[in-house]
Amino acid sequence: MEISIGTRKSQLAVAQSQLVADELKNNFPDYQFNLKKMSTKGDRITDRALIEIGGKGLFIKEIELALLKGNIDLAIHSLKDVPSQIADQFEIVATPKRANPLDVLISKEDQTLDQLAKGAKIGTGSLRRRAQLLNYRPDLEVVAIRGNIDTRIKKLSSEDLDGIILAAAGLERMGWEDKITQYLDPKISLPAVGQGALALEVKRDNYSIKEVIKKINDRDTFDAISAERAFLGYLEGSCKVPIGAYADLEGDSLVVEGMVASVDGSRLLRAKVRGLRSEAKELGVKLAKELVEQGASEILAEIKGAE
Repeated sequence: MEISIGTRKSQLAVAQSQLVADELKNNFPDYQFNLKKMSTKGDRITDRALIEIGGKGLFIKEIELALLKGNIDLAIHSLKDVPSQIADQFEIVATPKRANPLDVLISKEDQTLDQLAKGAKIGTGSLRRRAQLLNYRPDLEVVAIRGNIDTRIKKLSSEDLDGIILAAAGLERMGWEDKITQYLDPKISLPAVGQGALALEVKRDNYSIKEVIKKINDRDTFDAISAERAFLGYLEGSCKVPIGAYADLEGDSLVVEGMVASVDGSRLLRAKVRGLRSEAKELGVKLAKELVEQGASEILAEIKGAE
């Protein structure tokens, strides 16, 4: 049996999709798993912020269309690129074991966030990272940058930045850990929903493929991201809003932390809930409601009103 896997054609996307293909091959040695590398609108337009061109769903639309047409059997996405609501025709059936979910700093002089000079210029394309950085260090100048990992690392020099913030998972999957200056504590920068995890998406009615894919599902990761995505879905979050969440397992308990902030970081709300992992989605919603009680709705309304 031959299974076609759709992936973005960036170096990182191909590398992480190949890891999944290799894991599937180990479980099904008689099957053929072929990568189909695709260009998405989010990849092609790199001179504008995602919020200006339609949001993070732009990294998956073309791949989902290929899935719908039957040109591919399986789509692999970075989970943080997948909107909290996907079309009814599709289903995320599995998540392999999550990589490091943290944000990291790469700085020009190998200085930590606390060591950077007053007014240092930091590059990031994420409103979530921007808001949390400015909340922690209001003196920083945060500059918007886009592009794949190596492009953003080059911008450290080409745009005269003092540092950039990236996801640890991408650097570690590329074997570039040596470039990392500092892993940022979640107290400073809470990760994006699903950061470090991969989403294996198929057509909902493709039962034979679902049975194959479920073989490599990591239950711990799946439960954690279910809570995070339920949190995001309740708040109707997108890349236009500074929202972060991270769920971690402690035995049979799931601890979920969430954050909502104003774009300038002047207001930042946090909350944490704990409960049974079997109630992951309910925990995510409970967390969202706690932040709403703290005033998250007002922050979200202000951001939407300013768009």
